[in-house]
Amino acid sequence: MSSALATGIGTPLSRNAHLLSWIEECVRLTKPDRVVWCDGSAAEKDALTREAVRLGILIPLNQKKLPGCYLHRSNPNDVARTEQLTFICTRTVKEAGPTNNWMSPEDAYQKLGRLFDGSMSGRTLYVVPYVMGPFGSPMAKIGVELTDSIYVVLNMGIMTRMGQGALDALGGSSDFNRGLHCTLDVNPDRRFICHFPEDNTVWSIGSGYGGNALLGKKCLALRIGSYLGRREGWMAEHMMIVGVEDPNGETTYVAAAFPSACGKTNFAMLIPPKRFHGWKVWTVGDDICWMRPGPDGRLWAINPEAGYFGVAPGTNQATNPTAMRTISKDTIYTNVAMTPDGDVWWEGKDGEVPEELVDWQGRPWKKGSPEKAAHANSRFTSPMTNNPNLSPHVNDPEGVPIAAIVFGGRRSTTVPLVVQAFNWVHGVYMGATLGSETTAATTGKVGVVRRDPMAMLPFCGYDMGTYFDHWLDMPKSIRDLPKLFQVNWFRRGDDGRFLWPGFGENMRVLKWIIDRAHRRTGGWETALGWVPHQAEFDLSGMSVSLEDVDEAESIDIEAWKVELADQEEFFTKLAATMPRELVLQRELLMARLDRG
Repeated sequence: MSSALATGIGTPLSRNAHLLSWIEECVRLTKPDRVVWCDGSAAEKDALTREAVRLGILIPLNQKKLPGCYLHRSNPNDVARTEQLTFICTRTVKEAGPTNNWMSPEDAYQKLGRLFDGSMSGRTLYVVPYVMGPFGSPMAKIGVELTDSIYVVLNMGIMTRMGQGALDALGGSSDFNRGLHCTLDVNPDRRFICHFPEDNTVWSIGSGYGGNALLGKKCLALRIGSYLGRREGWMAEHMMIVGVEDPNGETTYVAAAFPSACGKTNFAMLIPPKRFHGWKVWTVGDDICWMRPGPDGRLWAINPEAGYFGVAPGTNQATNPTAMRTISKDTIYTNVAMTPDGDVWWEGKDGEVPEELVDWQGRPWKKGSPEKAAHANSRFTSPMTNNPNLSPHVNDPEGVPIAAIVFGGRRSTTVPLVVQAFNWVHGVYMGATLGSETTAATTGKVGVVRRDPMAMLPFCGYDMGTYFDHWLDMPKSIRDLPKLFQVNWFRRGDDGRFLWPGFGENMRVLKWIIDRAHRRTGGWETALGWVPHQAEFDLSGMSVSLEDVDEAESIDIEAWKVELADQEEFFTKLAATMPRELVLQRELLMARLDRG
């Protein structure tokens, strides 16, 4: 770590002329008192952590119970992604598409430039170089974030391969994402997250929340990444990746797209039930997946991240024992509650509810209080190396080959437990029409069904119809296409209870998916796609009744006609660029439903 006064840019850790020129420009704009270059070392992390504690940004937790763990409390107005303040800044509004907020690059640079002017006066500007993806991977991308937030620096140190290694990988190239971030006064009226795809640039101001401030995550890895992927012939997707090893030692890799807080991390860290003795699920990634066609005709994927930024509420030994082990050390907790002895707590955590806590805003809280002790979108940031089931291939430069892709949302009705697409185009239609009930991960009303195609609606950096076209074009360069599926762990009965137990029992669905991907089990053809026969669906040892499983897999024709009407409204919104193939898929489904 090197630093100096803002009369220059310190003692740089790189001689890259493109990088130094850009940093000088940003320093002139933001006018910090000090510039610090981050090298990613353990000594630097310790020094920054001590400084964050001194400033009250981090609160030390009980180091005997949670070694290396700290608590951060954010401003109550800054606790989730602010999609309404997130913009795609392309030359034309058509390129951004009707589902993105658009601002012209000229207007965005001017508007945010006024806010950034002098914004770091009296503060430190940290230079945070990082790599998304394994070192040496042909899919890896380099970024540099300039930020005034120690919290951001420490989180980026967990979530990315941050430090001198990134600068070494960059060398003298100008090919890096330019990220400028300032918390300013954390005022929602002066909060903007602007993406400039043509410039490979992100400017974020007025927020310290993860998705708005950790610019390697949703900003580069998805919004900018998706734009670069279309241009360069690869895919940046909001997907987890798992490797499923069978008792014979064969590992099959599956990618799955779920909107935030819909069980993606739990699925990525799944532990098979006792019935599946000899099976093992390895976590490659829990949130983001970059995929490219390989020379062997398969689709290969990497996890560009190095850590987990997961939702705390509902995480416990029953739902995700792997996550509980992962977050037991070297973790930053955000907006959870704290016990009197310095432990953490949230709704849904194991054990009895404590009699007294300090809530996520630092206020005294008593058992029985109507207000939640932890924020519904409270988080943990943990290094992936903490995961006891981390895939041994997570750092393979070439990635892992994907045999199946799964789309899933939170739906209490209509969508069956699992269904396989008839073919690639039909599967793209499934993903393009994915609907999910909104959660606390975004601002706004909770529980409303909204279309979230491929779980990418908030994250696609260009027009969504053109994005569907990119999916439809992929078979031109992939000879051995992954099989496509849709799942729904959240189907409820008429009495409101969940019909499927979920969590580890999802292994039963996953095994059917893998068997189908390898063409070694059958299925039942329905109007929606292929579903499992009970004889081919391993349900032994389950406490759930076969009647509940049947209901979870049932297809309500009238409900689906309502679903298709809602899809039409979404298709109309994208009519200018909606691929004709997907319109035809919807019409074919309508015809199949009409035949009963």
